[in-house]
Amino acid sequence: MLLILAINPGSTSTKISVFEDKKALFTETLRHSVSELSQYKTIFEQLEFRENAILEMLHRKNFSMEKLNAIVGRGGLLKPIKSGTYIVNERMISDLKEAKRGEHASNLGGIIAYELAKNHGIPAFIVDPVVVDELDDVARITGMPEIQKSSIFHALNQKAIGRRLSSDLKKKYEDVNLIIAHLGGGISVGAHRHGYVIDVNDALNGEGPFSPERAGGLPSLELVRLCYSGKYTLEEMKKKILGGGGLVAHFNTNDVKEVYRMIENGNKSAELILDAMAYKTAKEIGAMAVALNDKVDAIGITGGIAYNEDFVKRISSRVNFIAPVYVYPGEDEMQALAEGAYRVLSGEEEAKVYE
Repeated sequence: MLLILAINPGSTSTKISVFEDKKALFTETLRHSVSELSQYKTIFEQLEFRENAILEMLHRKNFSMEKLNAIVGRGGLLKPIKSGTYIVNERMISDLKEAKRGEHASNLGGIIAYELAKNHGIPAFIVDPVVVDELDDVARITGMPEIQKSSIFHALNQKAIGRRLSSDLKKKYEDVNLIIAHLGGGISVGAHRHGYVIDVNDALNGEGPFSPERAGGLPSLELVRLCYSGKYTLEEMKKKILGGGGLVAHFNTNDVKEVYRMIENGNKSAELILDAMAYKTAKEIGAMAVALNDKVDAIGITGGIAYNEDFVKRISSRVNFIAPVYVYPGEDEMQALAEGAYRVLSGEEEAKVYE
């Protein structure tokens, strides 16, 4: 029996779960108010505050850290790495602290896991961070030599769903070709070829479908004109692309349910724009079929929006000619983290080293 603590820091919350092998014993979400977090200038400065919140919660649960075999945290904005479970080392901690590739709450996942684990003489891991990079070289090239395509996507959930879908097909993940579409605040669509994500839209920095919070791909010249219009600062333009784009820009909400309520009240614009978001997602799935040379075993749709049957139908009706569509609503990141650590602890997989 292996006991694993999984830690997933979000912008205003810290989610933790304790697993016995691959079964969750309990899960808790610790909410952090804006006033609590506003006293910290950087994400890293929140470290002690979040650690103490975790320890206090475990104490309330009468759970002893001495029982644990490992701690696993959500991976942050590291340098591009291959998929897998990584042992947290000093080099990784240094990169997460410096946050050269961006500040994000997920940067704390590996640091908290490391700090808590070293006090108990057990290993700390991260699993499939957003910077997983397995792109084919041809997928990296753009029409501007100064700009190369990046691989930033919902790697943790995409990889977990890839394995789950493969199992449902009674095949190994390494033996199939899949297209996985993660529908959340951002939308990422990945081409999974024999266990590697060989192409995927950069769901963070403005590529692919628009989503509840992101503008997605835009006509380049029009975007440049807007940047130089004098109406917006650099930070304002970044906000329009990331966080303030998509449904937020059109309707001032990132809630798909709210857009559906608008449709029910006769808002034809809401109907058109929601259908456009589904259409753009379907087009991206079609593009990934090309990346896989039209050899697709199945399409998986996942993420929070996948709970909405109508929206999923708007996508699947456009792409089911490519391959059968399977739907896995939600994003069970805690399970994916625990399973990654379990594969290493059980000897099924060897931990990778961050260099």
